[in-house]
Amino acid sequence: MTDQNQPPVNGQPTPPPAPAAPQYQAAPPAQGYAAPGPVPGKTLGIVGLILAFLAPVIGLILSIVAKVQSRKAGVPNGIATAGIIVGAILTVIGIIIVIISIVAASALVSQCADLGPGEHIIDGVRYTCGY
Repeated sequence: MTDQNQPPVNGQPTPPPAPAAPQYQAAPPAQGYAAPGPVPGKTLGIVGLILAFLAPVIGLILSIVAKVQSRKAGVPNGIATAGIIVGAILTVIGIIIVIISIVAASALVSQCADLGPGEHIIDGVRYTCGY
């Protein structure tokens, strides 16, 4: 580079300096490509679904809580919905089984009360009542 304050060499004028490159601002960060944040209620929905098979009432409650959290955040949560469905169905089935067991046990107690203590065979069925 030549300095403009120096006299011209060989009688020729020095060329003007090249224009400086324009200064631009950095581009703003892309809006649509950020990593998604955690979905509220997703982990609780998974736990609720798993517990819906093992302990249906607890799984049902946890799945409902997860669904409410997701709904407040405006995010769908299909796992929580599945936990609600499975928990509700298995809870109803469990209640039906408990009712049938109570009815059968009370019928057996009633039968033994009528027959008295000992072993009795009625219609090919052996009943053993307390002594």
